[in-house]
Formats: sequence, structure tokens, C-alpha cells
Amino acid sequence: MYVLVQMKDTVRIPPRLFQLDTVDAIREALNKKLANKVVYNVGLCIALWDIEKIEDSFIFPGDGATHTIVHFRYVVFRPFVDEILIGKIKSCRRDGIHVSMGFFDDILIPADSLQHPSKFDEQEQLWSWQYEAGDEETVDLPMEIGGDVRFRVVDETFVDTTPTDHDDVSSTVMPPPSTPSTSIAPVTDPNQKKAPYTLVGSISEMGLGMLSWWNS
Repeated sequence: MYVLVQMKDTVRIPPRLFQLDTVDAIREALNKKLANKVVYNVGLCIALWDIEKIEDSFIFPGDGATHTIVHFRYVVFRPFVDEILIGKIKSCRRDGIHVSMGFFDDILIPADSLQHPSKFDEQEQLWSWQYEAGDEETVDLPMEIGGDVRFRVVDETFVDTTPTDHDDVSSTVMPPPSTPSTSIAPVTDPNQKKAPYTLVGSISEMGLGMLSWWNS
């Protein structure tokens, strides 16, 4: 679920942070810049792990801040395909179930990836599994909002939401040479509904779905 990613970035330290130790100032600047941001094709940044190398600092004309190239490792949320996760159902719609991990909400379990057969109640806006208990008896097992659900990750999607014009955008974050160049991808248009990183899950297997189904 979590991975360590090697990165390189030019860190700007404003004069107000000069009173801090260099490492502490860099740590604060990196976490402010990256924490809870999606890096394209890398994942959701959680927290700085460590700083591996600090290169020379420079001051540019007209800017009292220092600019330092830093090599570091960052904790990133990026589950691998087929990993089993547990989240909470955030909402149910006809297209499927939307799941939240608490810190990450862009998870969809499509309708065709639910337990079979499942039924959507238009009035209640809830999905339920029509479990065949035997002797032609069917038990209605609801997928309740806020309930814990165990699912398998089957796909992931990254959307490059980096502005294409000449807006003031934070500098590029560079992973190691083995990984394609990436950049921080903030959503700059509040009306834009595209999520920079989404996961697709499935519960169409025994043992997956609502924890209450299997614990009772």
C-alpha cells in the first residue's frame, strides 16, 4: 500500500526559515510542497522519509531565498494491482460503490465488480448482494454507507492535471532515472471534477465485500 520513492527537487527556503537548521528547513519545505499531493505516475505523497543528499545552495538576483537541489525519499500511497485493502463505503450510485480510505477517497468499485447477483435500490440509493442461501432462499445483504468493505485493487488511473499555460506552478519533482519524469499534479480548477489519481476495485470473490458478511 505504501512505497518509498526516490526523488530530486530544487527546494526554495525563504528567509523566514533561515533561523532553522538546514535539514529542518528543507524537511518543512518539502512536506509543505508535497504532502497530500499526487505525483503523476508515482502516487499520493504522504510524508518525507529521509534526506539522502543536499547539494550546494544558490541565491538568485531579486530573490532573497536559497535554492538547493535535494535528493530524498518520500512515503507514497500507491497500492499494487491485486492488493487487498479495507476501506469504508462513502456512497452508492448506479455506477457502483465509492470507497474511502480516510485520507484517499477516489476509489470506485464498478457495478459489474460487485458480488453476483447484486441489486441497486433506487429509493434507498444502496446496493445489496442477493445471496443464495440454498433451498431457493435468497438473503438480502446490504452494502451500507460507512460500513467497512474489503476489496481487491484491479486497476489505477493517473490524469495529468498540470496547468498547460504559464501559471506559477511548483517546480518539477524528479524520480530516479529508472522512473519516467514526473511533476506535481495539483487540481487548479475547483470546478474540474477529474481526480489526478483513482483506483478501481472489485469485491466479486468469496471473502471480499462487507466485513460484517463474513464476521457474523
